[in-house]
Amino acid sequence: MKFNRRAFLGTIAATGALAAPMVRAAAHGRPRVVVVGGGAGGATAARYIAKDSNGEIDVTLIEPSRHYYTCFFSNLYLGGFRTIESLGHSYGGLAANYGINVVHDWAVGVDRDAKTVATAGGYTIPYDRLILSPGIDFVDGAVPGWDVSAQNRMPHAYKAGSQSELLRAQIESMPQGGTYAMVAPPNPFRCPPGPYERISMVAHMLKDINPTAKILIADPKEAFSKQGLFEEGWNTHYAGMIERIGPDFGGANVEVDPEAMTLSIDGQVTDVDVCNVIPAMKAGRIAELAGITEGNWAPVNAADLSSKMDENIHVLGDACAQGDMPKSGFSANSQAKVCANAVRGALTGSTVFPARFANTCWSLIDTNDGVKVGATYEATDEKIAKVDGFISETGESSEVRQATYEESLGWYDGIAADMFG
Repeated sequence: MKFNRRAFLGTIAATGALAAPMVRAAAHGRPRVVVVGGGAGGATAARYIAKDSNGEIDVTLIEPSRHYYTCFFSNLYLGGFRTIESLGHSYGGLAANYGINVVHDWAVGVDRDAKTVATAGGYTIPYDRLILSPGIDFVDGAVPGWDVSAQNRMPHAYKAGSQSELLRAQIESMPQGGTYAMVAPPNPFRCPPGPYERISMVAHMLKDINPTAKILIADPKEAFSKQGLFEEGWNTHYAGMIERIGPDFGGANVEVDPEAMTLSIDGQVTDVDVCNVIPAMKAGRIAELAGITEGNWAPVNAADLSSKMDENIHVLGDACAQGDMPKSGFSANSQAKVCANAVRGALTGSTVFPARFANTCWSLIDTNDGVKVGATYEATDEKIAKVDGFISETGESSEVRQATYEESLGWYDGIAADMFG
């Protein structure tokens, strides 16, 4: 779709006035898709539906943030390998280049009978198909002593942006020889290698600015993603700096005191200088408000990511319970393409291809020391099922590790373009 300046300015105006998308949809009689959440799942789905339907479908994207910061690669910002600006992306291209109605507001309710989405701004937006990709929220009371009101004292930094900047500032301000503590989350959670890449990046920074500092991990899990690779890297690059306490030694029995800046592990209280609390996670709240969750997640059908409770709603990425795929940006992007194809087919009669999925998660341990894990998947009647997989090996050469890191940089540029055009 080609826009002149006047049309472009009209699209920008529509993003601020929610009535405009509804009027346009009604006037043209096109099927309406509403996407909630503008991350790796939602932005990709909105773009592909708009792009591939050639204007046959009216697409509205509801996302409160005007500037999106990717959670993936935010650990590299903590380690000094990326700037915060390099993680930020705007939605202007989706509006200008693909005719998507980008609405910057919070979705606060779904009327499944009326097929409408309510926003905090007081608007009601109708849909024929609804795609929810709201990411994560945190489980109340998951870490005794911590809730979101304490996130400025003990940041989670698991939603990138200001929390990432806060955590980095706290790390940089640690006293010499101080202690950085992490409370790691239980399974399942966003980006299984993420907390341990973060430990690597924090250690990388501290090795440079605060070499006598200590890192303490309280972990409720028996094992974690890429464990052998991370532990090899920690021993190689950060010997003596990192201590992980697993469930056998109290890592699942943790309390924090944000005011006193203490961490209690199995009753033993430790003073800390920075405490990064990553609580247990659940689907973003709009999925629960829509009444399509079971427990903490939203179960979906593998072939098209449709909700098992409502065939007109699809759930992508971190929020869905789909089977074997990890919760990652790559997974959400992969699921979005399958979903977009299915939704377009349902609304316009276009060809729907068999669902195929892929995921790769890269992690940086130290300068040019990159590792990865990944797999391919297929849709079965029961779930998204793993077909085959791969993982970096311990003892790889520095050339292989550098190539893996450089591969991740290319992927980041590719997925950003795939999301935002």
